[in-house]
Amino acid sequence: MISPRTKTLLVLLFVSVAVSAQKLKKADKLTLANLKTHVAFLADDKLEGRRAGTNGEKLAMEYIKGQFETIGLLPKGTDGFYQAFEINEGKQIGPGTYLKINNASLEAGKDFFPFPFSFNKKIDATPAIAIQEADMPWFVDLAETLEENKSNPHFDLNEYIRNNSKKAADRGATAVILFNSSATDDKLVFNGKDKSDPVSIPVIYVSKDAANKYFKDKTATVDIKLKTEIGEKKRTGHNVAGYIDNGAASTVILGAHFDHLGYGEDGNSMMRTGEKLIHNGADDNASGSAALIELARILKGSKTKTSNYLFVAFSGEELGLFGSKYYADNPTIDLKSVNYMLNMDMVGRLNDSTKVLSVGGYGTSPTWASVVTTEDKKLPFVVKTDSSGSGPSDHTSFYRKDIPVLFFFTGQHRDYHRPSDDADKINYMGELNVVNYIYSIINTLNKENQKLAFLKTREPQMGTRAFSVTMGIMPDYTFSGTGVRADGVTEGRPAFKAGLKAGDIIIQIGEYSISSVETYMQTLGKFKKGDKTKVKFKRGNETIEAPVEF
Repeated sequence: MISPRTKTLLVLLFVSVAVSAQKLKKADKLTLANLKTHVAFLADDKLEGRRAGTNGEKLAMEYIKGQFETIGLLPKGTDGFYQAFEINEGKQIGPGTYLKINNASLEAGKDFFPFPFSFNKKIDATPAIAIQEADMPWFVDLAETLEENKSNPHFDLNEYIRNNSKKAADRGATAVILFNSSATDDKLVFNGKDKSDPVSIPVIYVSKDAANKYFKDKTATVDIKLKTEIGEKKRTGHNVAGYIDNGAASTVILGAHFDHLGYGEDGNSMMRTGEKLIHNGADDNASGSAALIELARILKGSKTKTSNYLFVAFSGEELGLFGSKYYADNPTIDLKSVNYMLNMDMVGRLNDSTKVLSVGGYGTSPTWASVVTTEDKKLPFVVKTDSSGSGPSDHTSFYRKDIPVLFFFTGQHRDYHRPSDDADKINYMGELNVVNYIYSIINTLNKENQKLAFLKTREPQMGTRAFSVTMGIMPDYTFSGTGVRADGVTEGRPAFKAGLKAGDIIIQIGEYSISSVETYMQTLGKFKKGDKTKVKFKRGNETIEAPVEF
């Protein structure tokens, strides 16, 4: 049930466009009203931001499924309309983890934490703090190391800890217990996104307060009871897929992601105040989901039967295209039959002043030049094109399968990834015009009834705003192993020149081990243009090392 606040909002919205709505055709009036209803539901507070794998996502996918059923689409998921996929969030401290010092229990996550690369093991011992002897836990005060490296911009404390823990294990240590007696902030926290391979012993960090209490007397012997339990942190997301079977030889895929940020738990909010606020994502991407539903309704009623249509509402897009990549790798139709894919992401904030609609993927087929109208003065907006088939949205997953794509986007705004992206800020007349424009493209292609040729395009440069260098790869954010898998490699960039190909997994750059996208980005920040080093990567079972110049 829509909340009273939302009902009031809808009334105001209807009034605000009453004059322009009177001039609309009956079909457009219906589309306009439906767009408002869809966005109002999907961007309501009760969905709590539609974070993938949450109850808010469940409410959203049930709504979309209900709309697909009402329209008369056939279910085309793996479980009716739904297609479940796993979201690997990294690692987490298991409930069985504990640390007791002299029979006093410390609280995991507050008084201590095991590193993500810590080995799962149970230990009961009575070691001396000052003595590092075989078959005993070793205590390591980080104070001296932090002081020695305080002016070294290339020093990586986590890597230092991991490497020295390996050495300690080789010398007979059964565990490493770290603490910091200095005033220098070591900034150490449990980082669940660290996908480093585990060392062979538990590695524990004890907080300053606990260390001051138990380790102040370096000559003391302490009773240690320890158990580490590091496990994978996972949740399940769902795509929603519906189908119009016209018995045609080819199929058109239309897609939009319906997930958003929830309360910003995944660290992707642009709000940095630390407040726990719902991110409703009215434009991102309730607007695209609403457009998807309406295009499904319009195409279901179309008399033209030259194409089949697959409509997919993707989840997990905000985490790195999880849902669309999973669908593209596990399709419920034969992708060889797909003619092209259209993606709608943030199509609800057409600016009334600039009136610009951006269309990406323009270079993925020579046919787009004849159907994507850019010069028509009758259009209610200005169309600006971008050739690349890759980008930060779900069309990329299909471009990777050599399918021509188009990506529709009405532009960035100050509410992007903030709690203020609400339904009352959507330009519904603008979105109606975008829906009609997309439908006109589909109509034109249906009349031509030709298989579109596919073209490879340039890859956008990733990371150049944050760093002075880039490898020139498109990271696969869904990869759950150690390292960074390249989903794409840009021709002419450092990775390409070093011989990397799509599917290769970068595990080291220079002296820095790469365990995740996060450590990859951190490592790029340590280099500048013109630097030369080596990159180590895996290709299947083979490990390759090659020179690289930024």
